Order: sequence, then structure tokens, then C-alpha cells
Amino acid sequence: MQERQTETARAFDLARLEPEFLDDPYPVYRLLRTCDPVHVCPDGSVFLTRYADVNAVYRDRRFSSDKKQEFGAKFGDSPLYLHHTTSLVFNDAPLHTRVRRLMMPAFTPRALRALEQPLTALVDRLLDRIADMETFDLIGDFAAAIPVQVIGDLLQVPEGERGPLRDWSLAILGALEPTLSDDAFRRGNTAVTEFSRYLETLIDRRTGDRAAGPNDVLALLCAGRDDERLQAQVLVQNCIFLLNAGHETTTNLIGNGVAALMRYPDELERLRRAPELIESAVEEFLRFESSNQLGNRRASCDVEIGGTGFPEGTLVTLCIGAANRDPEVFADPDRLDIARAPNPHLAFGGGIHTCAGMSLARMEGRIAIARLVRRFRVLEPSGSFRRGGRARFRGFLSYPMRAR
Repeated sequence: MQERQTETARAFDLARLEPEFLDDPYPVYRLLRTCDPVHVCPDGSVFLTRYADVNAVYRDRRFSSDKKQEFGAKFGDSPLYLHHTTSLVFNDAPLHTRVRRLMMPAFTPRALRALEQPLTALVDRLLDRIADMETFDLIGDFAAAIPVQVIGDLLQVPEGERGPLRDWSLAILGALEPTLSDDAFRRGNTAVTEFSRYLETLIDRRTGDRAAGPNDVLALLCAGRDDERLQAQVLVQNCIFLLNAGHETTTNLIGNGVAALMRYPDELERLRRAPELIESAVEEFLRFESSNQLGNRRASCDVEIGGTGFPEGTLVTLCIGAANRDPEVFADPDRLDIARAPNPHLAFGGGIHTCAGMSLARMEGRIAIARLVRRFRVLEPSGSFRRGGRARFRGFLSYPMRAR
């Protein structure tokens, strides 16, 4: 039995994933973590599933976030290549440092406090609409509408121009999956091109605006274009990144969190009885069904991971979803526990690339889920859900529900 499990683990190939894996990857993660935690894929890349290994690589400066090599092979000379090799998350210093520093004033505690009241009002408006519906879609009618509005406010995108934002984001992020179809490649490139043109127009309208408020990321970046020679294409691509980073992952946090409460009704009732648990509940949703399941780094020199040596240039996949269910760190890891403490999950990565918008995402999740649970005494699924069908970003495309 053990020998067969080891053989199954060693045959794992990130480039050849079955639909069953995309529906529920955790049994495979568990098998890899137990039998082959430092797994070498057929293409020579390394797939890590233990918390200790993933956490160590995140914090080790010998591992680079620069993705020009793999994205060049994957995207060629295309808009997707330009976007993903220019955005904050796939770069090292000095570009990463410069762009992150320009963005951070938008995510200070003071700036987030200014966002809380409009966010709460938005959530209440969405819940008012849901109250008038016989059934509603947790994703389309609620979870996805929140981050699009928030990021639209951060970039000061006019209300009437926000319609395409979600589809652009889904198409661009979809191209990051381990395998890329011709259709996904085409849609991703079209989205980058259309989004870039729109932002160039928006930036032209804002040129010279020095009256940036604490939440106005676009004005902050526009100022940086002059003050720190932030190139126009870097400015545009990092505005696209901001929407992508804040949109699908936060949509998934809210959708995955509510869906988890549907699977664990005792935890839903626990949250109703003790609403002060919402902060620890959000942390548990992030751990239990991590919105972003996979990260990547490339070794910039010869390194050792989990006792095994690898040469410079080795591509490493960090399996966040597996690390966040490692029983060496989390007791009974496959069970939802909204009061879990401590909860040192890696849903926002680690090291210098820890998600810049994590406090905003937590606030969105906390307000959205707490107010949904408080508003309706009955919350239940009302039909078959559809998962996103992705390995890197885990969430739902639709989740029909009934509320009263």
C-alpha cells in the first residue's frame, strides 16, 4: 500500500491535472506531503507541499520572483508577457521595492478606516437586493461585486466604466494556470490590450493631479511616474495588477468562506452566537480554502530544499493550499475551526513579497461575511455550484443560494 502511494505521488505532474484534482486537490496534496514532499515534476521543476519548506523558500532571498524566463517560454512576445513581467508580484528589487513603496500609502490603517464606511454601505446595498430575490448567486450577486467596487474606488475608475473590469481580470489571471489553452491565451492578451488602452486614457485624464487622497492609488502612481521615473508601461501594468490581485482572490475569500460555512453548519451557528469570532473566522477561511493555491520562485544559486540539493535556475512551485493543511502546524487541518488559534497560514505569501493588500482583503472578507450572516437567519445552497476549474486560483464561478 505504502509503495503504491509513493509511486502515485512521484507520478504527479502539474502540467497534467485531472478534473477530479481541480474539484478537490487536498487528497493529492496530502499524499505528496506524506510520500514525496520535495517532488520533482517531469519538467524538472520542484513542487513543495510541507509548510516548513514553503515558508522557508518565501523568506529566503536566494529565491527570485522574477518570471521572465518561464513567461518568455509560455507567452512569447505578447501583451501577457509584458504585463506579467512588469507587475509588482513577479519582480525583485529595485522595481518591486519602488512600486510597492508608492502603493503602500493606500493601505495604511488610516486609509483603510476611510474605506470602511463606503464598503459597509456597499455590502448593505447588495444585501438589500438579495433580500428581494427568491434565489441569488453568491459569486455574481455578492462576492465578485465587492472587490470590483473597492478597487475601482482605489483607482478612481468612474462608476459607469467598471463593467469590463471583472472579465478582464479573470482572463488575465486565467493565463497563469499551469497549462494554457489557445483560447485562454487569446482572451488573456485581448484583456491586457483593452485594459491597457483604457488605463492610458484614464491616466491622461489624471495627469498633473496632485490632490491624491489616502486611497487614491492611481494618483500616487502617477506622481511616482514623475518623481521616480516610473515608466508609463510600468504604471499601466501595475494598475492592472492591482485590480487582478485585489479582485479574484478577494472574491474567492468571500465565496469560499460562505461555502465553507454551508459545509459546516455548526460553525455557521457558532459564528451567529459569537459574531466577535469573525476575525478569526476570516483567517480560517484563508487557511482552509486558500484563494491563491500556488506560488513560484526560481533559485538564483545552488540551493538545498528539505535536505535535497538543486541547481541554480530551478523553478520551485510553492503549494500554499498544501502547506496550509500541514498537520505538523495545524491540528486536524481538514476541519473548519473558526476560532483556530494560532493560525499562521501562508495565504498571503511571506517575506518581502507578502501581499501588500492583505489588510484590505481581510476587511472586505470580515464586513461582507459578518453582515451576510447577521442579515439572514436562513442561508442555504439552492442548486449546483460551479467551481472555477483552476489549480492556481481556487474559487467558484457560481454558487446558487437562498436567503431569508
